[in-house]
Amino acid sequence: MEAMFVIGLADKAHVPILTISEMSPSLLSLHSSYLFQIEQQDYYLAQVEAISAIVQAFGWKEVVPVYVNNGYGEVLIASLTNSLQKSYIRVPYLSAIDFSATDDAIQKELYKLMTMQTRVFVVHMTPRVASRFFAITKEIGMMDEGYVWIVTAAIANLFNSLDSSFMGSMEAALAIAVEKLDSTLFGFITNVRNGSNNVTDLENFGISRNGEKLREALSNVKFNGVGGDEFKLVGGGELEASSSSPFEIVNVIGNSERNIGFWTPQEGLIRNLDAKNSSVTAKGIIRGIIWPGDSFSVPKGWEIPTNGKKLRIGVPVKDNGLSEFVKVIHDHATNSTKVTGFCIDVFNAVVEALPYALPFELIPFENSSDDDEMAGTYDELITQVYYGKFDAVVGDTTITANRSMFVDFTLPYTESGVTMVVPVRDNRKKNAWAFLKPLTWDLWVTIFCTFLFIGFVVWVLEHRINIDFTGPLLYQIGTSLWFSFSTMVFSHQERVESNCGRFVVIIWIFVVQILVQSYTASLTSLLTVEQLRPAITDVHHLLKNRLNVGYLKGSFVHEMLKDLGFHENQLKIYKSAEECNELFTKGSANGGIDAAFDEVPYVLHLLGTYCSKYAMVEPRFQTGGFGFVFPKGSPLVGDISRAILNVSEGGQMRKFENAWLNRSSCEDSNNNNAAKVSSSASLGLESFWGLFLVVGVSCLIALIICLATFIYDNKQILSNHNNSSIRRRVGKLLKTFTEKDLSAHTLKRRDSCVTSCPATSAPSASTPCPPISPSSNTDSSFSGILDAHHQHKPAAQEPSAAITVTGIQQIKPHRSL
Repeated sequence: MEAMFVIGLADKAHVPILTISEMSPSLLSLHSSYLFQIEQQDYYLAQVEAISAIVQAFGWKEVVPVYVNNGYGEVLIASLTNSLQKSYIRVPYLSAIDFSATDDAIQKELYKLMTMQTRVFVVHMTPRVASRFFAITKEIGMMDEGYVWIVTAAIANLFNSLDSSFMGSMEAALAIAVEKLDSTLFGFITNVRNGSNNVTDLENFGISRNGEKLREALSNVKFNGVGGDEFKLVGGGELEASSSSPFEIVNVIGNSERNIGFWTPQEGLIRNLDAKNSSVTAKGIIRGIIWPGDSFSVPKGWEIPTNGKKLRIGVPVKDNGLSEFVKVIHDHATNSTKVTGFCIDVFNAVVEALPYALPFELIPFENSSDDDEMAGTYDELITQVYYGKFDAVVGDTTITANRSMFVDFTLPYTESGVTMVVPVRDNRKKNAWAFLKPLTWDLWVTIFCTFLFIGFVVWVLEHRINIDFTGPLLYQIGTSLWFSFSTMVFSHQERVESNCGRFVVIIWIFVVQILVQSYTASLTSLLTVEQLRPAITDVHHLLKNRLNVGYLKGSFVHEMLKDLGFHENQLKIYKSAEECNELFTKGSANGGIDAAFDEVPYVLHLLGTYCSKYAMVEPRFQTGGFGFVFPKGSPLVGDISRAILNVSEGGQMRKFENAWLNRSSCEDSNNNNAAKVSSSASLGLESFWGLFLVVGVSCLIALIICLATFIYDNKQILSNHNNSSIRRRVGKLLKTFTEKDLSAHTLKRRDSCVTSCPATSAPSASTPCPPISPSSNTDSSFSGILDAHHQHKPAAQEPSAAITVTGIQQIKPHRSL
């Protein structure tokens, strides 16, 4: 209002008005031709960006602006609030002080600020109000260690006004404009009306003789300012905007000030104007600062409220169930309360990991009439933080989306999710046909068919050149099947003569060895290793058969089960792991349960208590896990979350789990035991189809080579057109294929061996005799040898013929030869 009045007088008297401080939009809207604003048009925006950069650089998360409650203060504070919020810096409170506030009113507002956690304040006031404000601030102790005060240029320029050289430079600006005027034109043209001689009468206010020329002269002033920028006024009496105008940051120490750095729109925070640094942190950029209380350590920006109370932390009461997480013990003799448990140990370790002390007291959330009964649900306990009854909640409180709308949670300190737990049963195969279970039926059928195929292939490759595969049809079939199936236990005795046959048998024996080893390992696992499998693996099975399920008393899981489709009469409540076990023992038929739904930490505790009796099964419904609860915007959330990570990474969390939740006693047997076992332990065809493919390709190649060689060797049969049709020739070729190849070297070697071996001696190393199969009794070669032998006997030795024959029978080799 004062500025508006003065601007109005200037317009009447034609006297230029120069302002070197901020101008609110309401004053600029007057459009006075005699008002010259010696501040840049973007001054407001640039200043709030500089302040926001300082707050960001020191890592402060909350700021409280303190300003004069009029148009002068409101304009900058609105811009400052927007800038801070864009940088994710909270503004929990706006402290507005009336322009005409008394010292008592200012003191009352300061005491209110002292009860808050925030310790970073941005002050934007007129110098007259600021002088009283800071005097009272120092008097009540708010200039002690831990506080941070940032003042805007409106107050900072007050310190610069004491510098005579600065004032001199401002006056010399004005002088350049005055020198261009005629010195004889100073004075006013009086405007006396109605014969009044009252000089204070605004109606008689005079008009400056050279006001118009002075205004014109000021409009044309150009010079280089202190910062090196050109001083030039543009249309409307405003200073031309400069993108390089810096803000100086000073540290006020007593009655003096000390430069610690600058802020520019291009470089941000820098130590010197000629320095180039793109870093966004204050360390190493701004010179060392002496903080309130003569401290050199950067304040963390918040403190526990100085109202003489510790942090009030609410804890749930477990109703004598699952007390491993939180346990409240009342000693009526000493009228004291002790709180222990897994969650409490974790919180104590987290507080110890903080870089500062955090005094607190644990307050059970219980009924006044019954110490062992909780005063409400977990949602109601968390609501107490929202309404300010508790400063935090520590316990087995689950992070959910609905709860996070009213409070802030730290990072979770337990595994997250809600899962189903069911009894397990031993699925070790104890029936008479357990030996068939290691392999699936499709694999058994494939193996059997492959044995038949291998027997056929070996017969095709060997029957014409190998005496072991000759003889009557049934004998040949039996020998081929015997050879094929005996490879399963590596007991085959028939020799393989052809190269193609040897190639096929080598490949097949390699495959058989893998199959046998796999079968042995799988059978051993099924018969000796404990196979615990869930009794129920599907939620739909529970719904379809209307089986009962259980949940922990007071848990949000109740609503989740209703959403899944369970009726209220299917839901059973338990308070502890022991009660849950009793319900499982009864079963749905006797008023018990067949499954329970609970959060993972509770389920792990149940598995640790009853080793190998229960198992977790999928699906798992995602939740946030257990977290500590704080009010919205609490600065403790970030520090506590970082401390939780330190405790978790340091191994302390595992120690607490073993001590309270029985995690170590059943680690081997649980370890997510049957919950994550595959649906079938049998080996299937999908694991071996590559081996069968190799066998098939090998056999096909061998058959192609064998048949191609046979056709080539007997091509005269097909090429003989004399008195024979194609059908006859093909039939003859097939008949030839079923007969022995007497020209084969393998059959000749056997004949020569039998002929050369003495009748009364065994084969020697120099004349090895291959074994003769029983089928040799029907072999024509062998008969021929006997005939030849009789033809060369002397007539006088007729009685010895039986001896000779007997001798031949004696040299008939055993299989081992």
